[in-house]
Amino acid sequence: MNLNILTDVIEAAQGEGAEFSEIYLEECRQDQFIFQDRKLEEASSGIDFGIGIRLFYGSQVLYTYTNKWEKDHLVKIVRKLMDSLPGEKTKKTFVLPELVENLPRKKGALWPNPLILDFLRRSDEKARGLSPRIAQVTSTFRCVQKDITIINSEGLFRQERRNYVRFLVSVTAEENSERFMATEAPGFMNPGELERLIHPETLAQKAAERALLMLRAGYIPGGTMPVILGNGFGGVIFHEACGHPLETEAVRRKASPFADKIGEKIAHEKVTAIDEGFREGDYGSIVYDDEGTPVEKTILIEKGVLKNFLSDRVGSRETGHRLTGSARRESYRYPPVARMRNTYIAPGDDSLEDMIASVDFGLYAKKMGGGSVNSATGEFNFAVEEGYVIRKGKIAEPVRGATLIGKGEEILPRISMVGQDLELAAGTCGATSGLIPVTVGQPTIKVDAILVGGR
Repeated sequence: MNLNILTDVIEAAQGEGAEFSEIYLEECRQDQFIFQDRKLEEASSGIDFGIGIRLFYGSQVLYTYTNKWEKDHLVKIVRKLMDSLPGEKTKKTFVLPELVENLPRKKGALWPNPLILDFLRRSDEKARGLSPRIAQVTSTFRCVQKDITIINSEGLFRQERRNYVRFLVSVTAEENSERFMATEAPGFMNPGELERLIHPETLAQKAAERALLMLRAGYIPGGTMPVILGNGFGGVIFHEACGHPLETEAVRRKASPFADKIGEKIAHEKVTAIDEGFREGDYGSIVYDDEGTPVEKTILIEKGVLKNFLSDRVGSRETGHRLTGSARRESYRYPPVARMRNTYIAPGDDSLEDMIASVDFGLYAKKMGGGSVNSATGEFNFAVEEGYVIRKGKIAEPVRGATLIGKGEEILPRISMVGQDLELAAGTCGATSGLIPVTVGQPTIKVDAILVGGR
């Protein structure tokens, strides 16, 4: 697309009285392969292109999108948006950005199809070969390439290419009509050699062994008890129950229990929580956010004290908090809002052995599964995919079906021990600006009391 057209459209918007104008242009290519029931079930590929236009006028924020790139069409859209606002408007200033050439386009498949099919077959064969109780294996390879251009009336011009790869292996074990499914799902941003990052047999074996173990596991009695939360995907609880209330999207809507607590102690002094915009290869990484702001490493909580919120342009305007490069969106169909990127609890100096030894009776949630959270209150309910009873300071029998129930602001002060084994895990986060790739993480931590649902 001729980038000069975009500057002409912004100039037209400012001429109609917009105080700030922004154009987000995106071309997205996605390939997906699903291997199920010992065969390739799906192979799909698609390209999507669109333009999102956002205009600010006073307290009003207007947004629309289109798949058409003709100049007359785009100018007509901005004029129609501005005409929808009452009152007489005056022409606003416009800073012409310095434009450069478009990013080079990559043609053909994002990754060699024979390599992908080899990964899928190997994971399927490995899982099925472990036991006749393996009833089903589903392996999915998904890759996305996004070329993004952002121009605004302040003279900003950004271009970025983002490549995402995710490999998912779900294994179901079955015995006597009982079933249990376990999943491994690593993801990477701008990956290099896939053979170095993805090990199909290892992933399939981990998922299959967990499914077989939990298939025959019993249940833990429900009640409030100490819980040791495993590293890696255990960080999903902090992400959901505590991270979302630390976004200005929640603060500006008065839907965060932490809204007025900057500088106050909200967690145990052992808790330092970080949201990092770029970590080499991590799934939630970006170089610029979806408003073109360079990303940063944002310390949210430092030794228990609330330090910062995650902010986008609208959130910053309405709350006064500084921009943190956190504006994100699924695609051009959504206006950006403040969202997490790579979010984790920083490592401490406690050991897993000391944590287990400190518990007379409780739960070791080695691997978390899915769950739900009320972002306005921080109330959460998460499933434990792999769990063990802790009895008299030792790990005892495995248990299945456990759930963790609580409230984010109440859990933070109860984190009394933080391990050294920080690990991050890929995930997908859904909110008002759609589904985006993120990374969650933590070292192993001890929470002194959580309500555990036993079945």
